[in-house]
Amino acid sequence: MAWFDGGKPIKVDGGIRARTQRGTIGSTWWSRRFIDILERICDKGRLSRGRAYARQGQVVSIDLSAGEVRAAVQGSRRTPYEIVIRIEAYAESRWAALEEAIAAQAVYRAKLLAGEMPVEIEELFAAMGVDLFPRDLDMDCSCPDWGFPCKHLSAVLYLLAESFDDDPFLVLAWRGRTREQLLGSLAGETVEELRVEDVPFADRLADFYAPGATARRPERRPAAAAPDLLLRVFPPPGDLARVLGPAYRELG
Repeated sequence: MAWFDGGKPIKVDGGIRARTQRGTIGSTWWSRRFIDILERICDKGRLSRGRAYARQGQVVSIDLSAGEVRAAVQGSRRTPYEIVIRIEAYAESRWAALEEAIAAQAVYRAKLLAGEMPVEIEELFAAMGVDLFPRDLDMDCSCPDWGFPCKHLSAVLYLLAESFDDDPFLVLAWRGRTREQLLGSLAGETVEELRVEDVPFADRLADFYAPGATARRPERRPAAAAPDLLLRVFPPPGDLARVLGPAYRELG
């Protein structure tokens, strides 16, 4: 028989309280995706009690790191319960391949650099043989309830979903890539693609202030960009790049 705690939880001063006090929790597609997974695999009754705990502010702390979330939840006992939720954090080699795939898609890269999570990124992860969102969760709570999950775990899961609303990069950080690491890599890819060779200022100093072109000094025109630069910066879908490449070079 499952353990049941009918005691009233001890009120927490300054606890983490869910912003959404009614209805569903999670307002963005990525937080709702996480909630949908939870509601499919977890006990509905305990999830409901967990939502109540989250809205009452019973969660004392939440700390997210690569592959792990640790939290403390105040129940009816004096000492808060300790929570651990684990998922797989991907290795550096796996992330290098994922970043390369993301960088190859200009729209994905642009949205992430703008602080948004593109809907298609979940399919990109799947195409690389990995999951963006966990299919199952390795969860532990120090309370004696054997339910899956208990209401303390449920409260943390709902607040975790709300934190994903505020910062979608936490989804990726849980998988092992922080915002700074990912955006630094993507920004580096952009700079590399758009780098243009420049002439040092000292080499141009002699005629920098000279008037426009004359018969003796024809106007210096900037070197033309590669004809297929646009295709490389904004690659089209499928095999269009292979078809359009020769045409762009011919026009150039």
